[in-house]
Amino acid sequence: MRLTRLIPLAVVSSLCALAAPAAERSYVGPRTPEKADLPFSQAVRVGDTLYLSGTLGLSPERKVPDDPATEARSALDSFKKTLAEAGMTMDDLVFVQVFCSDVAFYEVWNDAYRGYFTKEFPARAFIGSGKLLFGARFEIQGIAVKR
Repeated sequence: MRLTRLIPLAVVSSLCALAAPAAERSYVGPRTPEKADLPFSQAVRVGDTLYLSGTLGLSPERKVPDDPATEARSALDSFKKTLAEAGMTMDDLVFVQVFCSDVAFYEVWNDAYRGYFTKEFPARAFIGSGKLLFGARFEIQGIAVKR
């Protein structure tokens, strides 16, 4: 008897979800196939959620800094700038994924990373990836939700 009462409710809930308008998308560093040198946008915002593309800590000349700590801070600064362009901060991050060419740099990354947050740290994965583009040591990507 209870199951028969739940089925109509489930159907109504599903139909309401289908009828809800899709959240608007906005882009940070948008690129389109006609105008892009690289085939991705820096970030895509859907509602209050921002999806950040992979970011390297390269110099403006696309060179890897000699010092791993400088490279880590450069990647994090770039991430922070993208978040700011979307009206967010590092404290809005809910998930971060770090790819590292050599996990021996784990503490170097953590030492830099700690200084970018004033509230709780986001969930995070630190993954030994092998070689990265341009010989980079670190690549960071993430998801932020506006507080």
